[in-house]
Amino acid sequence: MKKTALTAETQFTGINGIKIAYRTFGKGTPLLLYNRFRGVLDTWDPLFLDSLAEHNTIVIFDYPGIGESSGELPTDINLVAEIGVQLMDTLGIARFHVVGWSYGGLVAQTALFLHKESVQKVVLIGTNPVGSNEVPFDKLFFEHALKPVNDLEDEYVLFFEPLSEKSRAAAKASHERIAQRLDRSKIPATSEKFQRYFGGSAMSKEDKLNLREQYKTLEIPVLVISGDHDISFAVENWFPLLRNAPSMQHIILNDSGHGPQHQWPQLVAGYMNLFLNNL
Repeated sequence: MKKTALTAETQFTGINGIKIAYRTFGKGTPLLLYNRFRGVLDTWDPLFLDSLAEHNTIVIFDYPGIGESSGELPTDINLVAEIGVQLMDTLGIARFHVVGWSYGGLVAQTALFLHKESVQKVVLIGTNPVGSNEVPFDKLFFEHALKPVNDLEDEYVLFFEPLSEKSRAAAKASHERIAQRLDRSKIPATSEKFQRYFGGSAMSKEDKLNLREQYKTLEIPVLVISGDHDISFAVENWFPLLRNAPSMQHIILNDSGHGPQHQWPQLVAGYMNLFLNNL
């Protein structure tokens, strides 16, 4: 029986003394996905993952201390990136593509620049460049994102464009697909865990390793996918970098927010499959 996002079994492996929960399914080039703030194995839209899995071998996992993984989420974003790379090494995969959404996009960029020998291509969704960015988070994001439990009304604001009926309808459809397997008790809900994510994000913003500067000479292809109204990682923050990042392409989806791949799961997966496997 073909494994899908809704049927793939959760497996566990030990990395640095920590039990890491992961799933793998699909066929094709290995694709490692770094998740968003408060994201767990089942907060990815299954239609998006299954559309990617038609041409890629999907590897998703829970960060340390998140979801079904043991340990504690590092505030050092370099260590978070290393967990994903070490997971691929444990699976015997030396070369792979990387995807990062939101906070995971910051982690994915870290993995890219620290492991250029392993990363083939990168897709960054609903995120911003490492380093300092001009447009800050909208306070509306924090009003909704930091609630102990988020419902569909929160998701309209956090991941979609609440003023668009088409976007709201897509949000409801995505919410229902995700709900088929999601155990909401696994989603991080405490201030202490939130602060650990913020520590990693602050480290990325500080950019002590000057990773942002490396885009000027980077040869590894990078695809950025943004919604035109992302209240957390504003799309405008990419514009100053684009002329100085010769290996980067940028797609912007109208009437979309922080989760364009959940609003347009098959379309975004189609863009990604073309980029990852045919260019």
